[in-house]
Amino acid sequence: MQKSTIQFLLINCFLAIVLVSCGSVTKNYTPKKLDKTSYEVPYFSDSKTDYVYKTNITVYGNELSGIFIAKKINDTLHRIVFTTEFGNKLLDFEISEKSFKVNSIVSELDRKILINTLKEDFRLLLKKEYLIQEQFENELYNIYKSNDGNRDNYLFISKKEGKLEKVIHSSQTKEKFTLKFNSENNIFAENIQIIHQNIKLKIELNHFKSE
Repeated sequence: MQKSTIQFLLINCFLAIVLVSCGSVTKNYTPKKLDKTSYEVPYFSDSKTDYVYKTNITVYGNELSGIFIAKKINDTLHRIVFTTEFGNKLLDFEISEKSFKVNSIVSELDRKILINTLKEDFRLLLKKEYLIQEQFENELYNIYKSNDGNRDNYLFISKKEGKLEKVIHSSQTKEKFTLKFNSENNIFAENIQIIHQNIKLKIELNHFKSE
């Protein structure tokens, strides 16, 4: 698929995003005594590693593919580059919890709604640490609630292996999107899914293994 075709699909798909919320946060969890006040995320934490993933984006029935690269620059900052499968750069961001900079983006993709959606997704994906206010549990998970301004994050840590497998990002009343991690060693996530609840957007990252 040519670069222009991928850009056309990206533009039309992301411009179809309408920020309409629906549903509510599931709270069928059993309250539990807090056993920690913070949680440090193991993924994307090594400054010596280039995190490279094959990427598949599904938006309103359209499927796109490319390469996602994340690099930890310092303790607070990551750089993100997204390219086509042919190596043509589509966007280049620097992102932390407090800052966001667009180094480059193709003009066709320079749309506020697209940039804001990806900024929120990637900021949570690369978040280093959560401060914990409440704890719950169900049969499979210890669930930690972390408040971030007017947003809540629910971290699902498997009881069996102690791995972070899911983060639900929500407003105080509605789920917005979910991160799902599949990790063999709880250090590197081989597969990541970003699934939005209020728009038909799913981003899947699969570790790119060089031959």
